[in-house]
Amino acid sequence: MCTEKTLKSGLNTIFPFDITDLEGRVLLPAGSPFDDAVARQVSARGLQKNHATCCLMQHGNIRTDLESFMQEGPYAFIFDGPDGIKEHLERIGEVPISAPLLRALDDFRSHDFYTYRHSLIVFALTSFLLGSSLQSGIVETKLLMVGPTHDLGKLFIPTEVLHKRTPLTRAERSMLELHPVAGYILLSYYLGDHNHPAAIAALDHHERSDGSGYSRGLTTLDPVVEMVAACDVYDALISSRPYRPVNYDNRTALEELTDIAAAGALNWHCVQTLIGRNRAGHPAPDQVEVSLVKRGTQPPENCYARLADDQAPAPQAAAPKMFPDTPSV
Repeated sequence: MCTEKTLKSGLNTIFPFDITDLEGRVLLPAGSPFDDAVARQVSARGLQKNHATCCLMQHGNIRTDLESFMQEGPYAFIFDGPDGIKEHLERIGEVPISAPLLRALDDFRSHDFYTYRHSLIVFALTSFLLGSSLQSGIVETKLLMVGPTHDLGKLFIPTEVLHKRTPLTRAERSMLELHPVAGYILLSYYLGDHNHPAAIAALDHHERSDGSGYSRGLTTLDPVVEMVAACDVYDALISSRPYRPVNYDNRTALEELTDIAAAGALNWHCVQTLIGRNRAGHPAPDQVEVSLVKRGTQPPENCYARLADDQAPAPQAAAPKMFPDTPSV
């Protein structure tokens, strides 16, 4: 899973803004090409820094917040209520993570609560999928990092783009679609490894196995990335988002996941697992019969994937938002 061969397809990006570390030091100047060779250089620089490591679940409010999020909506049923939630979190155990990345989660908690909550929920869901896919149920800690860090690149995306309630312009959409590669650069640096599963998951979680995703248009995805992608879409559908007035209800969200998987864009086994956890008795994925009949109703006035007339100037990216004194880039 998540090996070096994953990077052999199409990693070639030029950023219109500087990519900095979380202290404001430039890792990649604006206009510089970013490819596999540069990724190796960035991770080598990070490896020399020897960043301090802390425990994810012991940091700040993370465990308390995650337990609270897992008790909301369908997640309480998926994880079998308070006792099941505690059991799952105990099974996960401690996840060592670079201290600066925890500071990034703190910043999301303060300034972009959706991304904070979403990152922790994707962590909970992905860790469950990972555990259920292994005979022992014991997941390597480096794999567990894929959930809480997959959206780290959103630190570079202007808040007005992330929180916009009306359709994005093409320029804004292009800006938003840079967040996977930006996250990949930061994780390559702070983990000292451009092939680390968390870095690959950040880079590829918007890829789709039918080639319709971004940033590289891949058709063959790492199994861990497929898990993150399915969990990412599911939580995004049932959570409050600025670009639609109401959430998807759970039935409609699962039907939407089914449609995407039927089109070849998401992994069927991952989708069957999520559906099974939403059914009485939690049937195993291979016992889940999926109906393609639609009974739900999609939210009205959903702006996602719609583009506005592109007459506005391109937004200006900012340095990571956790450091307001860092000069704008």
